Amino acid sequence: MARVVLGVAGGIAAYKACEVLRGLTESGHEVTVVPTAAALRFVGAPTWAALSGRPVATDVWTGVHDVPHVRLGQEADLILVVPATADLMARATQGIADDLLTNVLLTARCPVLLAPAMHTEMWEHPATRRNVALLRERGVLVLDPASGRLTGADTGPGRLPDPPVIVAAAQDVLRRGGRVDDLRGRRVVVSAGGTREAWDPVRFLGNRSSGRQGVALARTALSRGAEVTLVAGAMEVDPPAGVRVVRVESAEQMRSAVHAEAGAADVVVMAAAVADFRPEDAGAHKVKRGDADVTLPLVQNADILRELVDARADAPRPVIVGFAAETGDADHDVLEHGREKLARKGCDLLVVNDVSGDRVFGQPHNEVVILGRDGSEVPVAQADKAAVADAIWDAVTRLS
Repeated sequence: MARVVLGVAGGIAAYKACEVLRGLTESGHEVTVVPTAAALRFVGAPTWAALSGRPVATDVWTGVHDVPHVRLGQEADLILVVPATADLMARATQGIADDLLTNVLLTARCPVLLAPAMHTEMWEHPATRRNVALLRERGVLVLDPASGRLTGADTGPGRLPDPPVIVAAAQDVLRRGGRVDDLRGRRVVVSAGGTREAWDPVRFLGNRSSGRQGVALARTALSRGAEVTLVAGAMEVDPPAGVRVVRVESAEQMRSAVHAEAGAADVVVMAAAVADFRPEDAGAHKVKRGDADVTLPLVQNADILRELVDARADAPRPVIVGFAAETGDADHDVLEHGREKLARKGCDLLVVNDVSGDRVFGQPHNEVVILGRDGSEVPVAQADKAAVADAIWDAVTRLS
């Protein structure tokens, strides 16, 4: 169980912080809510107390003998602010401590995570952009807002990320025990999901990849401070808020997108399940059930992972991580297949998992072995895919 301070600033999205609070408490965390005076005009203290099961800390004058403006920041394992308004971030940047929440931010000795929400014009204003950049330089994790419906009829960037996304980001930080920004300053490209290879205008050849592991890799990299681009194929899950998304469908589209992004990247992780084969000719008309002698000649797709390694040549960057979804056979077990693939591909790390028996595709958990080009082998016991993603990023950071 972790001790979390949930700060709530005065924005209309304050009501969504109730869902964040519920998600944290249901995960077993002890949450103390610290709303600003403006936040209490949107959601009252009784609501926060009922949902948290704890007294609500609203000002510096209540319980002075406990020195709450210092104690809360010193004792917390995480301080999370939902929503973080433009005003709150401006005051935090300047070190202004004119209420309990900003005092707590100044006394924090733990990770701080801000989930902004405001109108598009406010988010894009140079003053806000400068404040966000400065907070990130100081090690504060600031999520990018989502894009969508805002107050009234307006739409655009500035919408609070969905509560489950915020809870997941908080869980990522807590799971790492305070390590927040060891990927700060790095540009990361992650591919995720499966590809679809057109057979005719209706049908395609695909695979069972859900994209969950790739999305977990993108989200955890973001929460560790990286600038993340997600090259997304067909996925069952949404991309995390704050990453740049490049949508693709076929293996050839993924190949073009990954190569276009890799040149400026520090790390490329090929977590996508890219089809090895595609139909030789995608028909212009739907194949009918009654068509006789239907055949489907296949041709090989390009080996994107090998091409990335070849394009890098002797340069140290980008670090290249591949995935091997394997099943054992009569001649070799999963790890033997993985070692052979690592030697053939030449990447820096290869993440090997056994996908037999419905153990991986679409599941929330994974179990892998991370093989290194230097001969290292790091087993990662079965865990949720975010924890597996962190283990992969740990292996990446050890290379540099």
